[in-house]
Amino acid sequence: MSFIVKYLSAILIIFSLLSCSSSKEVKTSEEVITKSEIILPDDQRKKIALDNFIDGNISFQQGNYALALKRFETALQYDTSAGLYYAFAKAALFNNKLIPALDAAKKSVELDSSQADFFDLLSDIYSLGKQKDSAIVVLEKAITLFPANQNFLYKLARLYQDDRPIKAIEMYERIINLIGPEWNVLFRLVELNNKLNNTEGVISAISRLLEIDPSNVQLKKSLIENLLIVRRNSEAIALLNELIELYPDDLELIQKKAQILLSENKWEDAYNTLNLIFNDKKINLDAKLELAYLFFEKSVSDSLVKPIVKQLFSRLDKDTSYWAVKIVLGALAFEENNDSLAIENFKYVTENANWNVDAWIRLGALYFDNKKYEEAEKILSQAIQSFPDNYAINFILGISLAQQSKNEEAEPYLKKAVELNSNDLNTLSAYAYTLNQLKKDEQAIYYLKQALAIDPNDVNIIGTLALIYNSQRLFEKSDSLYERALELKPDDPLINNNFAYSLSTRGIQLERALRMVNRSLEKDSLNSAYLDTKGWILYQLGRYVEAKEFISKAVELGTKSAVIIDHLGDVEFKLGNKQKAVQYWKEALELDPTKKEIEDKINKGGI
Repeated sequence: MSFIVKYLSAILIIFSLLSCSSSKEVKTSEEVITKSEIILPDDQRKKIALDNFIDGNISFQQGNYALALKRFETALQYDTSAGLYYAFAKAALFNNKLIPALDAAKKSVELDSSQADFFDLLSDIYSLGKQKDSAIVVLEKAITLFPANQNFLYKLARLYQDDRPIKAIEMYERIINLIGPEWNVLFRLVELNNKLNNTEGVISAISRLLEIDPSNVQLKKSLIENLLIVRRNSEAIALLNELIELYPDDLELIQKKAQILLSENKWEDAYNTLNLIFNDKKINLDAKLELAYLFFEKSVSDSLVKPIVKQLFSRLDKDTSYWAVKIVLGALAFEENNDSLAIENFKYVTENANWNVDAWIRLGALYFDNKKYEEAEKILSQAIQSFPDNYAINFILGISLAQQSKNEEAEPYLKKAVELNSNDLNTLSAYAYTLNQLKKDEQAIYYLKQALAIDPNDVNIIGTLALIYNSQRLFEKSDSLYERALELKPDDPLINNNFAYSLSTRGIQLERALRMVNRSLEKDSLNSAYLDTKGWILYQLGRYVEAKEFISKAVELGTKSAVIIDHLGDVEFKLGNKQKAVQYWKEALELDPTKKEIEDKINKGGI
């Protein structure tokens, strides 16, 4: 309904208001509306007002808004009823005179708060004048007077939705309670609940949309995704079953169901679901392979899935000699230590698909991300032969070797990765760390400074540089970097631990060091390095019984470390257990024969 037609319906109301309006003077704030100085009888004044009102409405209907405004202005000189102020405000608005329109609209509401149209016009004028908060105030008052007015609720919801989405949701829900499920309103609820990350609210709104359009497949797919977010898997699978029955060739639906079943460790059910695809000769190999990869990726982190994976890919291998099948079979053979079969499969890949570097990278990265560093190394050692100048293969192979403490082997690959991509922070940092492990500190510092030039606020790089300066006993530089890192990330567990340990080895700021390592342990209570640091701080504070408790736990949890076992020997010595102390020192020296200070303690029989 147009603006004109909308407000013409109010004419009959205004006639009735005119006939019973008070002749009492009301001062107006508009300069254009002034009381007539001619004294006339009340009935004559009302007649003049009514004649001008009628003429004004006729002019308004004809689109002559300027003349209508003049007629209403004249009428107001003889009668100041709420209805006339409303008519004047409406005409002023159509003449782009917002200030007089606003003043008159306010008067109409002040004089008569029983008319919904008066509030409607006033809120519209505030909105047009970009006075959003004032429009909200008017509409909030209006819905207390007219709680069932859908128009007011909708306008208020629209004004709320940017800054007060929860209030907007409340308004939209009130509209639905009044009129029942309505598509546009429910769609707004989906948007607002998404904005608030309120998945349950999204699910509720989509479910009600489906009541309106129960055959909408996209809505059902969206509902499934949201059900999975809140782990309502059984409902998601029920919907998927319903859709799969209707669309048995929709691979996306079958894949989604298999993913859910895999996430619940229902391997056999997932396999049976995918059998629908693997048994269908009309479905192409790429689609089957994509689904089989779901199992393979899961098998990397869960060995229980491996038999099914082997079965799937062996089955595909009978139907095709596709290289993408061979590469997975090669990976599986490596995991089973069947090197000859692995090499046979990988050789096939290099001979028939030596152009496809992405497959090798994907496979290597998958193993690395799942902390299968040895497998990643084996895969990428094959790949590097065909792609010696590929950045990703050099980088992932290098860090896979570094994670196994094979730093000498890692160094040339990481160096190559830096040469191929000298602006990548992770590559520079990994190479610098490896150089540090190889005692090539000056080179490590050079590359770390390059990295900091790219990102001066990278806490990991700052911490690594601080660690190197600390090992060089350049404590002023080291401490300054640690302080900078803590400014950027006060709760970083590694920074807190490393700085705390540095302070403890110097016997300074021990109480602060203790607070820092406690922060680290709050993040990772079973980290052997953090436990050893706390134990060593307690040792420096003379709290030897407590120190033994933490360092012993570090030894139990961690890999054999010369430093930690040496610490345990020192604690035992302080507790008077000299024989045990010497035993631990000998064990530490066997792990790291370069530790001259440990050898001295053994020879002296004490600290």
